[in-house]
Amino acid sequence: MVEAGEVLVRRRPRRPGDGVMPPVQIQLLEADFLDATRNGALGAGQAMQGIEFDALGRRRAYWLFGAHPGDATLSLTGGLTSRAVPASEIAHVYEKQRTQARGVPWGAPVIRALRDLDDYEVAEIVRKKTEACVTAIVFGDEEAQQGIAPSVVDADGNRVEQFEPGLIAYARGGKDIRFNQPSATGGYGEYKRASLHTISAGFRVPYELLTGDLSQVNYSSIRAGLVEFRRMIDAVQWQLFIPMFCAPVWRWFTEAAWAAGRIPTPDVPVEWSPPKFEAVDPQKDAMADLLAIRSGTMTLAEAIARQGRNPDAVLAEIAATNAKLDALGLVLDTDPRRVTKTGNAQASESAPDQTADLDKSDGDET
Repeated sequence: MVEAGEVLVRRRPRRPGDGVMPPVQIQLLEADFLDATRNGALGAGQAMQGIEFDALGRRRAYWLFGAHPGDATLSLTGGLTSRAVPASEIAHVYEKQRTQARGVPWGAPVIRALRDLDDYEVAEIVRKKTEACVTAIVFGDEEAQQGIAPSVVDADGNRVEQFEPGLIAYARGGKDIRFNQPSATGGYGEYKRASLHTISAGFRVPYELLTGDLSQVNYSSIRAGLVEFRRMIDAVQWQLFIPMFCAPVWRWFTEAAWAAGRIPTPDVPVEWSPPKFEAVDPQKDAMADLLAIRSGTMTLAEAIARQGRNPDAVLAEIAATNAKLDALGLVLDTDPRRVTKTGNAQASESAPDQTADLDKSDGDET
């Protein structure tokens, strides 16, 4: 989706004899499969870049090729023929923008910057190779050869028509020798770094993640950059990828399982837990989550879900672990039921009851 701007997900129902259970398979298709030449009025609706819309503007079908147009074995007689696939069988994953029916590659705004950077690096390499070829030139005219047309020859007297590494050329009538001094590549690093900053912004990726160059960052700066990047990724996950890819695939899966008699209903609740982000400083992040939970601004289930795990499964695992430790008579310093955060034993739960009994006995004596 980042490279091409979009991806097509097609549902492929299977027969019972195919040995697939549930009887459905998911096929990922590049955007090249979509016939972009399908445009104009079509039936009661219209087609736009291979997508067919009905009279109300709803997606009715996708015109797909039977094979990839760039396939070397593609048959020119029938391979480029597209046919309509119902929109209910397709999940079109792309970033929706106003008036756009299809996705745009994330790197589209910086394609020219990529080309310019590549041309600049090629030019620098060619210049360096050329400078390395010519080691020295012997030149200077003799009086007897002043009328002879100038030329450049090698040590054997052959005319030099191409450069080679370590070449020493002789100018006709040469008396002096001057060695080539390669010029310094001033500004190369600064230009490349500035270009990569532009390119990383176009791809919505921090410069440090794009290049792996961490020489000019500290903890605070890279953390600030990662916060914005993770916020963007979080929005992409919850507002784009999960509703446009995960939800349709889950619906197809449950519908196929229900049709095959494996489950009683196709409406099966589901919870999504995207992969967690690795912390730059795990200790500081853990303390921040702890303070948020204690202050009531975040629940324990929310903190667990942010780690990419199922809260119910984690709590059940904790309960099972605590029960096993109690049965074995083990007390760990990580158990807040038994030990404080400083490592001291927790106060006995029976202490308040004993105090109440003492107060009652004193009252009876009086």
